[in-house]
Formats: sequence, structure tokens, C-alpha cells
Amino acid sequence: MSGFSMADIPVLRHLSPVRSFPHGIHPPEEKDATRSLPIRRFPFAPFLVLLLSQHAGRPARPVVREGQEVARGQPVAEADGFVSVPIHAPASGIIRKVGHALDMDGRMAPAIVLEPYPGSDQLVAWGKDRDPDSMSPREIVGAIRDMGMVGLGGAAFPAHVKFTPPEGRVIDTLIINAAECEPYLTADHRVMLEMPEKVLLGTSLIQKALKASRALIAIEDNKPDAIARMREALAEFQSGNGAGNMEVRVCRTKYPQGAEKMLTKALLNREIPSGGLPADIGVMVSNVTTASEIGTLLPRGQGLIERVITITGRGVERPGNYLMPIGTPLSFILEQVGMKGQAREVLFGGPMMGKAVAFVETPITKGISGIVVMEEEELPRKSRVYPCIRCGECINVCPMYLNPSTLGQLARKNRFDEMAESLNLFDCFECGCCSYVCPANIPLVQSFRLSKAVVRERMAAK
Repeated sequence: MSGFSMADIPVLRHLSPVRSFPHGIHPPEEKDATRSLPIRRFPFAPFLVLLLSQHAGRPARPVVREGQEVARGQPVAEADGFVSVPIHAPASGIIRKVGHALDMDGRMAPAIVLEPYPGSDQLVAWGKDRDPDSMSPREIVGAIRDMGMVGLGGAAFPAHVKFTPPEGRVIDTLIINAAECEPYLTADHRVMLEMPEKVLLGTSLIQKALKASRALIAIEDNKPDAIARMREALAEFQSGNGAGNMEVRVCRTKYPQGAEKMLTKALLNREIPSGGLPADIGVMVSNVTTASEIGTLLPRGQGLIERVITITGRGVERPGNYLMPIGTPLSFILEQVGMKGQAREVLFGGPMMGKAVAFVETPITKGISGIVVMEEEELPRKSRVYPCIRCGECINVCPMYLNPSTLGQLARKNRFDEMAESLNLFDCFECGCCSYVCPANIPLVQSFRLSKAVVRERMAAK
């Protein structure tokens, strides 16, 4: 929809109800460098490192041996239990190692190293066509499990587990999270512009698997071209497929709009109970790229071997949105896109909820939607940390209505159990709003993350 620009946002707001949630923040978007760049295929690295634990749950179990030839798309590791997913070969080549490799946190983790064939056309040689229309909900969930699908918004939770609601839970509404509220990232935006039909097919398959009566595709109003494109594609999809109740809904641009609790509140005015799940109130939330990949791969009977990733930041010479093989090492990525000499930090994910990368050997996993390379001027100013002045700014922005100031003070005194029992520590999903606005530069969200880890260890010990 080349006729749309950012100037059209007020028009869309006038034409459509714009939904939001209380509190939150408005950080600089920093999306202009890549929002208009089409998805391009990334080259294959000389070696691909497939971590066996790139999803929540148990690591996958290798089913290949060193020296074995594999075809692109062939399973190389199987799920080890219900909360686990298989891993497929992102390239045709030879298995060079079944052992360990560095993960994002610098730990040695179980991994498979694959050497792609240099002269191969790298066509996907593994898969079996399926007819989605003839599949039952159970068969759809089984196919999603077989493709190794996880949530591609960052959590990397096994999708088949998510789409199997607890006993007694009835899902009436599927929400497709297309907000992409994290600064810098534009991969979901480009997926909607370039693959809307796949998004809608995947949405309808998830809706069928959940037996949900309706599906809502939530897009922030800073993406007028995506809103228009998805609505146009939806009209064609519904007329040609007889699809059920499906609707594109517009949300006001605000961080963290894409969190499932915020989307549920904004779209449905329902609140997920403390310690609960969306399924407890009849809702399921899934990322838009997850839906797109399901719509692409399930009919082909293929596994997840690549994903769209935004590479951006002022420290990058050639930013863009790239379709990248899973397992591509960061060192190869930076070599291809060009890292400027002034670059100071590399993040997997966005600046609000992403993680700084310590080792360039770290490979891309299924849950990584972006790589942000920042120069010094993009980084938060490294001034000293001051005592809390009780200004209340953190309370004003917390989307979960917590008291980050009090939680931070208890964390400094190691009163972790009190934080969890009396102040709902685990309702915090680490969006970083409190740290962003704190005038004293207190690293609140980092202390909450550590506090949760301590409480979990204590609970496990009991």
C-alpha cells in the first residue's frame, strides 16, 4: 500500500476505534531505518550452531551423529517430553559436532554444529503436504508440534503446549499480537505487509485448533500501511475461504502494548488474574509471525528452520529485515551487515526487554526477533545511581499497578520472599518501564529479575 505514510495515522484513528491500556510509556520508536525495507534472504554461514535448548522446557534430544549428511528441513533433534520441541536442519550439509556451544548467557549448552554444503541450492528437501481443511483440531496441534514451532515474539514457549488449554478451559477469543511495540524492531510489520495471506491462514488454523469463536489481529496505529494491508487481505480471505469471525483491531501506540495482559485489557477489557494465564479468562494470545509461519509451514509439512529478524541500530552499516537461518552465528551476521567502529553494544531483541550479547560466537535461536547494534549516543547515560527519592514515577507508569519503588528497596535488603508474597513480584513481566523513567537511575527491572531467580531457587529447594 504505497499510498500510505505516517501522516495517515490521524485518519485511521478517526475511522477506527483506537484501544489502549492504563499507564505505560512512549519511548522513541527508532523504526525509520528498517520499517520501509523489504525482507531479504540472508546468506548461509560456513557453520550453523543449533542450540538444543532454544525454547522453554526440556532441551531437544539429538537424533543425528557426527559426520552424518542431512537434508535441509530434516529433523536433527526430537522433542524430549511434552514441553519440548524438535529441531530441524536449516541447511543441507554435514553434522560436524554433537556436543556443546556457547549460548546467549555465555554458558556451554548442548548443541549441534552443521556445516552447510557451499555449492548447494539449499532447497527444502524434507516435508509432506497436508490438507489443513481436512485436519481436526488435535491434528493441527500435532502438526504444530512436529514443525518445532515456538512463540516467535521472544518467549519461545512451545506453541503446541500453548494451544492445548488446561482441562476445563474454553477459549472464546484468539488475539494475534501484531503490536510490535518494542523500539527499533520492524520484522512483524514487514511480515504483515509482505505475507498477509500467510498470517490469516495461520490465524485461522490456530483459531480452529483452539475452537475459538473469534480472532482479533491487534496492530498499533503507527503502522497504517499494515492496518490497511491486513484489512484488504482479510476481506479477500473471508470471501474466498468462508473464514469465521476474524477482525483487525487498532491499538494506540504505547509501550508495552504487546504484552498479553495489556492487549487483553485493551481489546476486551478483561483482566488476567494475578498468577493466572489468558486461558483463565477464555483468551489465547499468539505473535503475528508465529501465525505467519504456521500458515506457511503447516500445509507443506515442514519444520521451522528460519525466521525474519530485524537488524538495526546506528552501529550497523546495512540495516534491514532479513530471513535468516536458525543457528547463524552473530560474528557472521555482523560481518555481513557491517558493524561500525563506534558500535558499543549488541542486543538480541529490543532495548526494553532484549539482552546484551557477551560473545560473538552466540547463534541465532528461534525466539530472537531482532539484533540491535548501538553506538554510544544511543545507550542510556551511565551516570551514578542515587537513592530513591520516592517521586512515584515508577508507580505512575507500571502497567501492572505494582510498586517498583518498594520492591526495589526490599530487593536491596534481600527480602525476596516478602516481595513475592506481599507485593506480587511475579506479576512483573520485566517490561522495563520503571527503570526507563527512574530519575535516580536505579536498575529496578534487573533487581526484580534477580529476585525472581532467588525465589524460584528457594521454591525448588523446598
